[in-house]
Amino acid sequence: MTAAAAAPDDVSGAARGWFITLEGGDGAGKTTQAERLEQWLGEHGRHVVRTREPGGTELGQKIREIVLHERGHITPRAEALLYAADRAHHVETVVRPALARGSVVLQDRYIDSSVAYQGVGRGLGAEQIRGVSDWAAEGQTPDLTVLLDLDVTVGRARVAAARGDVFDRLESEAETFHETVRRAFLAMADAEPTRFLVVDAAEPADVVQERIRAAVSGLLGIA
Repeated sequence: MTAAAAAPDDVSGAARGWFITLEGGDGAGKTTQAERLEQWLGEHGRHVVRTREPGGTELGQKIREIVLHERGHITPRAEALLYAADRAHHVETVVRPALARGSVVLQDRYIDSSVAYQGVGRGLGAEQIRGVSDWAAEGQTPDLTVLLDLDVTVGRARVAAARGDVFDRLESEAETFHETVRRAFLAMADAEPTRFLVVDAAEPADVVQERIRAAVSGLLGIA
């Protein structure tokens, strides 16, 4: 289910909602793993809302088009604030209502991506970007963040193979930029080991999914 799809008003069998985010560089397999996890959770009776940032709402789709596909120059601060605007609207209209209904929210990218890409990659400052993002999200923190870690060269090759060398604005940045972003993600994972699960995304997709399911099983109490 996408974020735009309507969720039922009453979700049975879930005492509380759970917020799970997937992070990592381009080509790491976030979409594939989220799809598999959504199906598995559904088989275990959990209502799932799958969404993404940017682009999890109608407004977010417009912002996504600007930040990822606008070929004109966008200053780093403006880029960061566009992501924050998307996040503020998305959390209030999609994430928090879904959690209140007891759904499991599976989200492709969240605050950690802003910290890695704009805070560190763009040099705007990790703490500054986290502060703006936390304010936009009103402190909404994931219960689990899955970091799919992958060599930058391998990830870019995967994207090129899938799309025929068509890259968006961020994907088009130099490899050194993406190396910096990867290191930023790993540093965040080191700093918050209880929230992050770091998975080697170079492993076969089935192996990656097994590791994710094991962590989610423990979190949600799925036997």
